Amino acid sequence: MLSTKLFQDFFKSQTSGGIILIFCTLFSLILANSPFASSYHGIWEVNVFGHHLSHWINDGLMAIFFFLIGLELKREIFVGELSSIKKATLPIFAALGGMLIPAFIFFLTNNGTDTISGFGIPMATDIAFAVAIITMLGKRVPLSLKIFLTALAVIDDLGAIIVIALFYPNPELPLDFTQFGIAIAILLVLFALNKAKIKNSIFYIVGGIAVWWFMLHSGIHATIAGVLVAFTIPFDKDDAKSLSAKMEHALHLPVAFIILPLFALANTAITIDSGSLEHFSMPLASGIFLGLVIGKPIGITLFTFIAVKLGLCELPTAVNFKRVFGVGILGGIGFTMSIFVSMLAFTDPDYINEAKLMILVASLTAAVVGFFTLKVLLKNKQDYSN
Repeated sequence: MLSTKLFQDFFKSQTSGGIILIFCTLFSLILANSPFASSYHGIWEVNVFGHHLSHWINDGLMAIFFFLIGLELKREIFVGELSSIKKATLPIFAALGGMLIPAFIFFLTNNGTDTISGFGIPMATDIAFAVAIITMLGKRVPLSLKIFLTALAVIDDLGAIIVIALFYPNPELPLDFTQFGIAIAILLVLFALNKAKIKNSIFYIVGGIAVWWFMLHSGIHATIAGVLVAFTIPFDKDDAKSLSAKMEHALHLPVAFIILPLFALANTAITIDSGSLEHFSMPLASGIFLGLVIGKPIGITLFTFIAVKLGLCELPTAVNFKRVFGVGILGGIGFTMSIFVSMLAFTDPDYINEAKLMILVASLTAAVVGFFTLKVLLKNKQDYSN
């Protein structure tokens, strides 16, 4: 597999961003459990234009994060690991297994309870964290394995976005077809501008904000607008001529170093006490932990094995099923997307905090276990046998 400059830039920003996310999470947890906890929580509850600051971060800034995901997905479809059926089959199957098996485990542990709506929580993988962990292994990691993990995580994010769109509408608003229709109409205009080869970014920025605004008031979660708008941006295989590539490059740093850290700070201010730890035996906590830590590697490896044995695809050079399993463990780092889904799945603050806390525990477990598993599996760089 060839590494493009855009992929290298993407990988580096995700690596640095993942490390910053780790520090922001630790910082937030420390403050939330310190004498300054009340003041720290108060920061995110400051009213800004009629909404809490945390609301603007989760429904506003995160739309930009989803816009970047859309641009990355579009690039993968046109020139990357999803540009042909042969290339796309392996990560698609892996991601599908990494979503279905965790969701099934969550369903088994929560069936018949009022927390069943959280089935989407263990389906997600955090690209930044996963890439940061695998990068810590240094040059021993084959490029093909890094690309496999990245493609898998991007498709996984797409799956999470589809789940959000289908199963997690805006809990504060009923579905408004008029507002939704206006958002779709603006999207169609942006697609028409694309077809007319108009590459002035101002049209897409203004139109994108309008789509976000009407989607926000339609009852469908506004962050979905980010992905939809991304697919209207003109793309060219020549990065110098591609508005999509220019926007992707421009957004990598602000998303990695501003938006995601703010999201982490605002949403991991969790108070940990003896009562919180007692909840770990409840179905919600066990469903999240088992889904991310056990379900992810099993699902990713099993579906990859099935796809290869059926002759639908083949493993890249330097990738074997053992290493796929190691990458699958890192897939259990849910963090950003899992926390995001948890806030859509529940309205009860206790459930949300319990879910967030278990997501952190499960993600940390997956990161540590995945790191040491891959460290052992990658000792012999020439061992590519299954």
